[in-house]
Amino acid sequence: MFINITDSDTADNKSSSADLVHYLDKENRMNKENEPQLWFNQDHRAIPSYQPMQAIDNNIAKLSKTDTKFFLINISPSQKEIAWLKEQFSDEGAKDQLKDYAVKVMDEYARNFKRPGIDSNKDLLWFGKLENYRYFSHKDKEIQQGLRKRGERKPGEQMHIQVIVSRKDMTNTMKLSPMNNSKGLNAEHSRRMGQFDRSAFKQSGERLFDEQFKFDRGLNETFAYANAKKKGGLEQRVAMQSERRNRTPLTYRPQQETQQIRLVTPAIVQILTKPIQEAAPHIPIKKKKKRNGPEQDQGLSF
Repeated sequence: MFINITDSDTADNKSSSADLVHYLDKENRMNKENEPQLWFNQDHRAIPSYQPMQAIDNNIAKLSKTDTKFFLINISPSQKEIAWLKEQFSDEGAKDQLKDYAVKVMDEYARNFKRPGIDSNKDLLWFGKLENYRYFSHKDKEIQQGLRKRGERKPGEQMHIQVIVSRKDMTNTMKLSPMNNSKGLNAEHSRRMGQFDRSAFKQSGERLFDEQFKFDRGLNETFAYANAKKKGGLEQRVAMQSERRNRTPLTYRPQQETQQIRLVTPAIVQILTKPIQEAAPHIPIKKKKKRNGPEQDQGLSF
């Protein structure tokens, strides 16, 4: 499970969300023969595009022209995870299940701020959009090597969800930035200003998927293992392998035990909960242009 929060160092998410909403509607324009995928949130599953744009753009009280107004969360199951969903719930059922899962991911997003009054996705202003495909962009090596054309559809299972979430909470009074991982001057300062552990958020999304869908994830497919490999060393990976061998397979655990499942050992908690110092990727969103040819991606890394 790949979960990423995208920020922009340009004015793209410092003004209107109209360009991003328009871009994320591209499949409806490119595949008019299919049933259009509308936006959704915790309460509704068929939200027309103008509503997310208006809601996000009007939820900016006390934000300056240079402040970020919204963030984009990319929730992308692996091809193995998508195949598991379709096996369990059918092609259409998998889409509904993935939307339900996204709602719970937004619960984890809210709780990760550790702010009074921000307890679930209902305290946030957010809208999700399911996409069925991905497209080759200039960043892909296949494009650079001349093997594919820009805008061509990528093969395999590519179903994923994009979520636009407002910088301000549902009441339009509290600023919430997932890019704030500062510890602050002291504990009280951190509680007041808020901080967000992106590593913990990504791992919680993985845990949710495994528990909700009884998916038995291979050790080398876990965020914890990848993080230990990148930030830790051999000792931590060996400890994880030892625990995995002694752990009852997830698919055979009784329902009442699923909430007690943990993917990490105490020995590696310290390295796995250490915030990752990651640079915010650049996602320029170009203004809409008239074209006669097929719709092109706009350089967004989704």
